[in-house]
Amino acid sequence: YAVAPGARAVVKKPAALPFGQPVNGLEIVTKRCIFTPLNNFAEEAGCPECRREVGEALFDSLEDWMPGHTDNFTCPECRHEDDINGFLFLDACGFSNLGFIFNNWLDAGFTQSFLDDFAERLDRPVSCVQVRL
Repeated sequence: YAVAPGARAVVKKPAALPFGQPVNGLEIVTKRCIFTPLNNFAEEAGCPECRREVGEALFDSLEDWMPGHTDNFTCPECRHEDDINGFLFLDACGFSNLGFIFNNWLDAGFTQSFLDDFAERLDRPVSCVQVRL
C-alpha cells in the first residue's frame, strides 16, 4: 500500500516520509515470521524469571517455533515457560503471525501515540523493529 498524505499525522518527521521513492509503502505479513534488525542484531535474550542469558538456546529453539509447533520457550536454567515474546531481548525484535513493514519510513519515526493506538486497536503489544536497508 503506497504512502499517503495521512502518514504525516503519525510520524515525528513528516518531511522524511518516502514520498516519490519507488519503495515507500506498507507491507502486511500474514505468516509466521521473525522480525529482527538486519545489521548487528545481538542474538542475546534473557529469562524474565531468573534473568540469565538464554539467547543461544532460545534462537536454537526457533526450529520448533517457526513451523508452529509451539509459541512458547522454556528457560533451560530455571524452567520458566512463557510466550517467546515474553523473554528479554537487547534489540527490539518480534516473533509473530502478523507484521507490518513500513518500507523506507525509518527516518520519519513513528510517534509514541501512534504506536500506542496501533497496539490498542490490535489488542496486542507492538514491537517497533527498526531496519535500515
